[in-house]
Amino acid sequence: MKRSDFYFELPEELIAQTPSARRDHSRLMHLDRRTGAVEHRHFYDLPEYLEPGDCLVLNDSRVLPARLLGRRMTGGAVEVVLLTDQDGGVWECLTRPGRKTRPGTELEFGEGKLTATVVGETTGGNKLLQFHYTGIFLEILEELGKMPLPPYIHEELEDSERYQTVYSRVTGSAAAPTAGLHFTPELLDQIRAKGVRVCFVTLHVGLGTFRPVKAENIEDHEMHAEYCVIPEETATAVNETHANGGRVIAVGTTSCRTLESRADADGRLAPYSGWTNIFIYPGYRYKCIDGLVTNFHLPESTLIMLVSAFAGRENVMRAYHEAVEKRYRFFSFGDAMLIL
Repeated sequence: MKRSDFYFELPEELIAQTPSARRDHSRLMHLDRRTGAVEHRHFYDLPEYLEPGDCLVLNDSRVLPARLLGRRMTGGAVEVVLLTDQDGGVWECLTRPGRKTRPGTELEFGEGKLTATVVGETTGGNKLLQFHYTGIFLEILEELGKMPLPPYIHEELEDSERYQTVYSRVTGSAAAPTAGLHFTPELLDQIRAKGVRVCFVTLHVGLGTFRPVKAENIEDHEMHAEYCVIPEETATAVNETHANGGRVIAVGTTSCRTLESRADADGRLAPYSGWTNIFIYPGYRYKCIDGLVTNFHLPESTLIMLVSAFAGRENVMRAYHEAVEKRYRFFSFGDAMLIL
């Protein structure tokens, strides 16, 4: 298939710059994957579509406040975004300005509370930084770091917790699993009270999630790898749900990719921790999930391709055109879609 098969016109003003006033008051489009029919609701209506015996799978990864603003010891401002922990206090990072952060450059953040030395460079141009500090690194990041918001969000976020899900637990993502941003503790309680199992996987979202598909033939696109965990209790819950005739509904493309990457041909899961680079596009046969909660995605992105593989490209593109017509809000802080 061609990248252009997933293009649609998106007015810039529909890219949400701030979250909704209340998490579960965002809009919700329900797309019937069999008929292509759509309904327009609100996210707090989600429990109406769930049934006793269903299983909702959420990604409990927490966003690392990985954007550091500091200075070079020789003078001049520097911005660093942490990407991957290389162990021993060394991180692969994006740096700006990159040409002034060559190996050997000394950096300082928070008036010396955190310092770093550029110790190397990757083949892709990212830098390897050795950090120096006293205490617990994650606690220092919580104090000094800022949220690495997606490149299409241009406004500062007043409350950094709005870029975290209410159930985030395991720090490690460079971007939020945004389909989960719509949930409140009260809504989750309502879902559980209906007899729906709620369980968790962890997938640490990398900045590769924003990498555009450049290959015209989408099969030529190289997918980035991300670290994921399927706990034993989640594997058991998913397997029991299927055995009992219930539906497994993934919240977000990250939960979907985690489950699908490890399910066997019969949709069964075993506990797992490791990396996945699964690329799902039309032609893929889903093995594990029966439903998907997701936001509205970029044109020509791997995410809209994943959704199209689940609900059919024609159904999805028609739904997206209707979303534009009905002025839905798009991307991380935007509205949601439920596909069943």
